[in-house]
Amino acid sequence: MSDIRRGSDGETPERGADELARSDGENLSITIDLPEPVRVAPADEIAVSLDDEPVDPGDFAATTRSISLVPPKSAVHDAANTVADAPALPLPDHGFTRSERIRGGKGGPETASMLTADRLVEKGRSRRPAPEGFWQQFVYAATFHGVNLGDARRVRERKSLEKRITKHLEGGTRFIPVLTRKGGVGKTTISTILGMALADVREDRTIAIDANPDRGTLAERIHAQSSTTVRDAINRAPRVRTFSDFDELVSRDATRLDILASDADPHLAEAFDEADYNVVADLAAKFYSLVITDCGTGIVHSVMRATLQRADVAVIVSGGSVDEARLASETLTWLESNGYQQLVQNAVVVINTATQGTNLVKLDEIEAHFRSRVREVISIPYDPHLAVGSVVDYQQLKPHTRDAARELAGLVVDGLPERRAL
Repeated sequence: MSDIRRGSDGETPERGADELARSDGENLSITIDLPEPVRVAPADEIAVSLDDEPVDPGDFAATTRSISLVPPKSAVHDAANTVADAPALPLPDHGFTRSERIRGGKGGPETASMLTADRLVEKGRSRRPAPEGFWQQFVYAATFHGVNLGDARRVRERKSLEKRITKHLEGGTRFIPVLTRKGGVGKTTISTILGMALADVREDRTIAIDANPDRGTLAERIHAQSSTTVRDAINRAPRVRTFSDFDELVSRDATRLDILASDADPHLAEAFDEADYNVVADLAAKFYSLVITDCGTGIVHSVMRATLQRADVAVIVSGGSVDEARLASETLTWLESNGYQQLVQNAVVVINTATQGTNLVKLDEIEAHFRSRVREVISIPYDPHLAVGSVVDYQQLKPHTRDAARELAGLVVDGLPERRAL
C-alpha cells in the first residue's frame, strides 16, 4: 500500500526513515510498511534458556533459606588510619565431596594421601589392645570385649622397663665396659646376663667382646658356634667389609647376643694390647649399636685405657664380701684420680650376691656406700643356674634374676646419651 501526498504550500513534509522523496518541482511522499525483523537466537543462548512453559506455583513448597553474614572487623592502619580489608569469605560448596575438593573437581584418580585413617576407619570400631593379667583378661572375655580394665600393675611396670631399654640411640655405637680390680666376683657373668637382657629386648645389634688379656671365659657362657677369637678379627680386619664377613667371627646366643671370644693361648692373650682393641672396637662399631667389653683384672693394662676412652657408661662389679666391696670402691677411686670423674658419676655398681660371705655382711651398708659415689646401684640375686659357672640359658634363669638383669639393662641405657655427634 502507498500513500501519496502533495503539499499545497510547496513545503516538503518531514521525511521518515521509510520515505522515498523525489523533487521535480512538486513534493511527493511515499510510505511503505515493511515486515518486522525476525531475531534468531544463537546456539549458546538457546542452551541456557528456560522452556517457555507456565509453572504452577502450587507444585512447589514454599521454603526459605537464610544466610548469616558476619560483618568483618575493621582494623585501623597505624600510619594512614585506613580501614583494613575485610577477610575473604569462604568459597561456596558446589556440591563436591571431600575427595573431589582435594582433586579440584569431579572425576580423576585419587592420590595415596587421600587414604587417611579418618576416611577409612569407621568411628567406634577401633579398640584398645587386649589387657594382660589374669583378672583383666577374665573381665575382658566375660563382657565380650566390652570392658577393658587395662594391664595389670606388673605388666605396666614390665612395659615401662622395656620402653627404657629400647630407647632410640642416635650418633654411633655406645660402649659399655664391665670392670673391677678383683677377679672372681662374677664380672663375666654380669657381662653375659647384661648383654642377654639388652639383646632380648632391643631390635638393634648387641655384642660382648672378651678383652681379658689373661684368657677370658666369656665365650664359654654360651653355646659357641665359632672357634674364632679377637686375634682372627684383627688379622681379617682389612677384609671385613660387610656384616656377613664379621658374622663369621662371632657366636650368637638365643637372645641374639653376639660374643667375640678372647685368645685361648695365654701367650697370644698377653699380646692383646691397646692397638689391637681399637682395631676390634672399630670393626664392631660398624655393625653394632651396643658394645659390651668384658675387661680383665689388670686395670693398668693398656687395653683398659683404650676401653675407658670409648666408654659411655661403666659397670663396676662388686661381690658381697668386705674385701670385694673395698676393691670395687678402690676401682672408682682409681678412675677418679685418672681423669674419669664423669664416668664414675654416671657409673652403675652391680653387687653380685652369689659370692662367698654375702650372708654375713650388711648389703644395705654396701649399697649406701656406692650410692654416694655413682649414679645407680643394683643387686643381682643368687641363682643356681648362674652359680654353676657354665653355659647361661637366659630362659632358665629364675624370674627374679631375669627381672634384675632387665633392670640392670634399663639402668645402663638410662645413662647412655640419646644423641651424640659422629
